Amino acid sequence: MDAATLDWIAGNPPPPAADTPRLAADDIPVLTPDPAWFTSPVQAEGLHGISHGARTSVLAFLLARAHKLDGPHTAALCTAAALHDCRRHDDRADPEHGRRAADWFTEHAEHVLPALGQDVPPALREEAASAIAVHNLPYDAFTPAQHTAYQRAPHLTDLLKAADCLDRYRLPLERWWPNLIHLRVAVPDWLPPLAHGLVVHSEQARFHGAGHRDALTDALTALTR
Repeated sequence: MDAATLDWIAGNPPPPAADTPRLAADDIPVLTPDPAWFTSPVQAEGLHGISHGARTSVLAFLLARAHKLDGPHTAALCTAAALHDCRRHDDRADPEHGRRAADWFTEHAEHVLPALGQDVPPALREEAASAIAVHNLPYDAFTPAQHTAYQRAPHLTDLLKAADCLDRYRLPLERWWPNLIHLRVAVPDWLPPLAHGLVVHSEQARFHGAGHRDALTDALTALTR
């Protein structure tokens, strides 16, 4: 992201929420994917790279809390959020990237989960992989097998899609920003302004030399004071 784009994003926030719950930055996990998990260094540092995965995991955690998911399901969702774009080949549509990321997670879960500090039972790993596989697909494009998998844990897919959608404030055109009408879950009114703030604060910190994790941690601290 260039400075002019970031300035434009910062100058066009969504409407503020009337009521925002008290949040504690220390209670919000920041799952930062390893650069080596991406298909290339360019992808790791790009539009769908480390920062996007980490922010999406934070948004997934907040959505999980709002929808009262239990600990294991929250861990599965946040893991899926951190990894959902890690096998992209480019920043265009790349329609198979969800399936590739799901396969990669399934193959590397024993290494990835400890690295992210997440404890996801084997059955939920499968559900997380299913959510990753379809996160970029319209619901009406699911294959019969994908629809069957979706029915086993619809909340993971629905909330992953919502978290991914909320980080679209990083994109350089307003028409590409979050459109909540496509989602199947309710998004609290306070979450879009927070998602916008996460983009602005974390990307500003990156411009000043902060690493991906520190940039997002600093953003959370600033936004939850």
